[in-house]
Amino acid sequence: MYTVDEQVAASLRSAEPTLLHAVRGFVDAGNAGQVAAEHLTERFDTRRLVTFDVDELLDYRSRRPLMTFDAARWSDYDQPELVVDVVRDAENVPFLLLHGMEPDVRWEAWTRAMREIVERFAVPLTVGVHGIPMGVPHTRPLGVTAHGTRTELVADHLSWFGTVQVPASASALLEYRLGRWGHDAMGFAVHVPHYLAQASYPRAALVALEQVQRTTGLDLQADALEAAAVEATEQVEQQVADSPEIAAVVRALEQQHDNLARVLPRPDALVEQAGLPTAEELGAQFEEYLAQQPDEHPDE
Repeated sequence: MYTVDEQVAASLRSAEPTLLHAVRGFVDAGNAGQVAAEHLTERFDTRRLVTFDVDELLDYRSRRPLMTFDAARWSDYDQPELVVDVVRDAENVPFLLLHGMEPDVRWEAWTRAMREIVERFAVPLTVGVHGIPMGVPHTRPLGVTAHGTRTELVADHLSWFGTVQVPASASALLEYRLGRWGHDAMGFAVHVPHYLAQASYPRAALVALEQVQRTTGLDLQADALEAAAVEATEQVEQQVADSPEIAAVVRALEQQHDNLARVLPRPDALVEQAGLPTAEELGAQFEEYLAQQPDEHPDE
């Protein structure tokens, strides 16, 4: 199912690296996990440690990779991958980064393979990051739901939910199985305003990496995403200012957030919708607004 570069593996002898994972394919509001992974691979030195055989794990017909047709020939293929890289942070501390496409099939076999990797390289902690859509305004600090295989791992974090059932993901199953096998694993789900869930929202990736830094001690230079986060927020503010309907929704979310934060002791109450528009309704409003805007870069 996977191959290991033994030369790269030898460089990890006695390192006991943290494993960070952000795979694409399930819920990742604001592309929080994807942007975080791209930040890490672009900013730091990386070496490929593990390569999974995607032919064993992906359903190409449900998630067709992109190909480029140029005049009379196929000129490029966006080949899917699922890999583990060795990344060295700003202090030259190595950690492992699992990124790429979420497996479509053979989840149990894949989690067993990940267990082999965790145990071979003596990983002390596995951490996942992604974004989830929530009924919160972009004008307030982004919240985070932390979860882990032991309560001690998330003792410093508020619990935003009671007991709920949600569709499974490979990442969630990985955390669950690692816990059953006696390994520490946890994750951070950043609360992204649901009207921005389909867009790339760098602020969510910034918050996710800040949480990882606090937990692991790694220096991931999360603040390097600040400029992109500010730019994205400015674009959202302009869109809100140009649409009275959306501005009214944002004000309602702000009022709900602030009122509940003042008077209710349980943080999960902040996410109750209280009759506000749904994510689909808000998304449709934004899509309608954006469709009416002129294309500023028609030649791109």
